[in-house]
Amino acid sequence: MAYDRKLMRNGNGWALCLNSTILQFLDVNPTENMVKYTMENDKLIITKSDKKIEKDK
Repeated sequence: MAYDRKLMRNGNGWALCLNSTILQFLDVNPTENMVKYTMENDKLIITKSDKKIEKDK
């Protein structure tokens, strides 16, 4: 599976938008889960993180 995606301007940097299909594939709920990204050679790898988003108390 491969997707070509456009980067979007975000402040002084650039952002990659993950659509709902990719979030479902990763089993990520963006209101609860964080993602982890790593670099291997010339590849960006995005996985579901073990860490959860802390909710305001």
